[in-house]
Amino acid sequence: MRRPFAFTAPLLATLLATVALGACRSTPDARETPPPAASATPAAAAVVPADDNLNAVLWVQRSAEYRATAETVYRAATARLDAALKDPNWDALVPGERANPARGLPPAVVMDIDETVLDNSPYQARLVRDGAEYNEVTWDAWVREERAKPVPGVLDFARAAHAKGITVIYISNRAEHLIDPTLANLRAVGLPVKDPSVFLGLGTHVPDCEQEGSEKLCRRQLIGRNYRVLMQFGDQLGDFAQILANTPEARAELQASHRGWFGERWWMLPNPTYGGWEPALFNNNWREPRGERREAKRQALDVASP
Repeated sequence: MRRPFAFTAPLLATLLATVALGACRSTPDARETPPPAASATPAAAAVVPADDNLNAVLWVQRSAEYRATAETVYRAATARLDAALKDPNWDALVPGERANPARGLPPAVVMDIDETVLDNSPYQARLVRDGAEYNEVTWDAWVREERAKPVPGVLDFARAAHAKGITVIYISNRAEHLIDPTLANLRAVGLPVKDPSVFLGLGTHVPDCEQEGSEKLCRRQLIGRNYRVLMQFGDQLGDFAQILANTPEARAELQASHRGWFGERWWMLPNPTYGGWEPALFNNNWREPRGERREAKRQALDVASP
């Protein structure tokens, strides 16, 4: 508790003299610099622009919840491997993406790489730190560092699959010219890499199939010609099946129509930092200014309005 302020006689006299002097003073010269206005509050700290990815990246890097979630996914998938192997009709490719019978083909699991097998959150953290956005130059530089760590739980799963004679195949939207640093990174963290053919990057030529953009349809079809796919792993819906229109409605329909496959044939890893769900909220128009894209996302919030 602050002590009350008391006027003493000498202080009162000084105050009266000061008031009298001020009353006799003329208007300040226009060339004088006026004193700063008194503020009732301390000076505000410098405002840091909001970054939509700050909490998302921190959750991936610092939360025990992220690690627990990823490990749960991979532990559950490992427990389902034997059942998938024993059932000759078990297949994780949707019928429309398979042109030949799966029965009798050697078994494989198909895994996306980024945020499914390798954790690239340090790259995302750099973007947050620098107030930047993804671009191919900085991304290629990060991949060539070969410093991505394995996603929690993936090593135990991949090694268990490999021990059972199941080929691990990586379908990634990393460009084909990044195959060497990508395979080096996978090997360095202990993931099984049978040979370079198990990496199908963006730009892989698939006979009799025309790839559209970063769509993985053709590459899944290529794998289906030679393998029975027991499971698929990814952090985006497009890692599992083709999305005909990247809208929230189409994405929700794909998830709902295959909900029985998740946790059995399809295994989804959490990734709040980026993905196709985000541009679906602003009509896939990355040319819009960042502020307009952010406002579109704010408008998509469900605030339970009456």
